[in-house]
Amino acid sequence: MTPSPHTPFHTFILKVANRCNINCDYCYVFNSEDQAWQGLPARMSVDVARAAARRIGEHASTYGLRTVHVVLHGGEPLLAGPQHLEHLLHVLSDSVPAGTEVRFELQTNGTLISEAWLDLFERYAVTVGVSLDGPPAANDRHRLTHASRSSAASAVRGIELLRSRPRVFAGLLAVVDLANDPVEVHDYLASFEPPTIDFGLPHGTHEAPPERNDPTVPEYGLWMSRVYDAWLAQPQYQHSVRMLEDIVALSSGARGAVETLGLAPPSSVVIESDGTIEGVDTLRSVEEGASWLGLDVFNESFDAAIHHPKLLHRHGGISVLAEQCQSCPLVEVCGGGYLPHRFSVARGYRNPSVYCADLEYLIRHVQGSLRRHGWTLGAAAPSSP
Repeated sequence: MTPSPHTPFHTFILKVANRCNINCDYCYVFNSEDQAWQGLPARMSVDVARAAARRIGEHASTYGLRTVHVVLHGGEPLLAGPQHLEHLLHVLSDSVPAGTEVRFELQTNGTLISEAWLDLFERYAVTVGVSLDGPPAANDRHRLTHASRSSAASAVRGIELLRSRPRVFAGLLAVVDLANDPVEVHDYLASFEPPTIDFGLPHGTHEAPPERNDPTVPEYGLWMSRVYDAWLAQPQYQHSVRMLEDIVALSSGARGAVETLGLAPPSSVVIESDGTIEGVDTLRSVEEGASWLGLDVFNESFDAAIHHPKLLHRHGGISVLAEQCQSCPLVEVCGGGYLPHRFSVARGYRNPSVYCADLEYLIRHVQGSLRRHGWTLGAAAPSSP
């Protein structure tokens, strides 16, 4: 097989379960424009996992990848059950070439974690991240059970169990809500001593923009700037804050770690529970069918996804961005914003992000702080206004 000129995939996100035991109102899988989940298997079969593993191995061999990341996702992946998930992990481990290391990761709401799960995670060296939006009142604004009850106590119990096995605790993921106090949220999450705290912006488009109190104010940028200040103000904290560390790295001329910032081509791909391949599953928040490629692991390689017309705009760098973004001095850092957040019916993804003003405020805030601490920023970093 001739290697693609595009960047290969390094991260493979497997939707091992397509149902969830809680009902987050902002969920892009179950509560968005695209309701594809209703026609998908509730969990991934061993046959699908085997086909996916074969394709991952093929991709790793073609590109000489020494390490691949396999992320077990959902829905709620623990709904697959420990015995079934162990079968999937065994198949995935055995089907990748011996010269390639497989690093397993799993993202969960934490409510179903038990000692038995922890034993399984340790056997396969699975690192586990938990979604939690902050203290109970903050978390329960959006993350309730299907019976509209709090999920916070069950999630915290799961986090405490994870803390007893530090090798498998990857960190916490929180979605920003302007109704919550950013310092309170940060400090509460930090109290669990996670290696990483990852903050995500709510998915929105130019057709359905994120909620704001005052559209003339960069409220999300202000919110995350207060998180940045709280993070720096407490030297006892040992965790990273991924969005903020990426801004620091990109401002210094280094490469970031996530697809939501920077101009580096994305390196992840999604395999659904039925084996279909998607490039960016968060595009389900955009419109019906936005993430659908018509590919599957039984019939196509991952190179077919790299070359798919619907994904070529992921590899075009600055040239696929809106003209306003191409001429912006911050583009090397923000990268035009996350792909779903650029969408409009009229111009597709060739728009500034709906968080453009927020990203500008946050990046300038971080860069100003770095300068005050004596950092020399990369050529992409503009002078302070």
